[in-house]
Amino acid sequence: MRDPAVRLLLLSARFPLALFAAALLAACSSMEPIPIVARVDIPSFMGDWYVLAAIPASQEREAYNAVESYRLRSGTDDVVETTYVFRQGAFDGELVTLEPTGYVDDEGGGARWGMKFAWWQGPFRLEYLVAWLDADYTRTIIARTKRDYVWIMARTPELPAAQYDELVRAVRDLGYDTTKLRRFPQRWGQAPDVSPNERAQ
Repeated sequence: MRDPAVRLLLLSARFPLALFAAALLAACSSMEPIPIVARVDIPSFMGDWYVLAAIPASQEREAYNAVESYRLRSGTDDVVETTYVFRQGAFDGELVTLEPTGYVDDEGGGARWGMKFAWWQGPFRLEYLVAWLDADYTRTIIARTKRDYVWIMARTPELPAAQYDELVRAVRDLGYDTTKLRRFPQRWGQAPDVSPNERAQ
């Protein structure tokens, strides 16, 4: 990476969490803003989301059985405790767990968040935009203004082809190069990952 701040963080990083956050640290450019969902009901958005595809950050390029889970911090309505868990490189690969905190922007209608991965970020938060969401809160697209990373997620580990293709078209309409999308393999119901809440180390 050419961004000096990113290179510095990568040189100092000693853990997967730091590597992942550093890979996301590049500031958004002066590109056209990403259109976001007009309103996201945060409680309805909470829970488990299977990550079906992404233009991924470096740490997750070989992710299998990727699931991102959200839970509102007790006593708040705008601080989201996030857990992102995936297998590295295979269905029986090393289990990687990332635990950033999401801060919902007061002016984004619930669709604009800032993600903080570690204390050393200080006040800096990584952009997280809910750019597409169906009415039933079963499929979503998370994007960034820089069009560097994007995530396609659903409440189920598989989607009918027509529904998945609709999401890919939506990603293209946001200004992304969809040839860079990587499908994240999902396989459940057998060891080591019986369910998102029942994974063997």
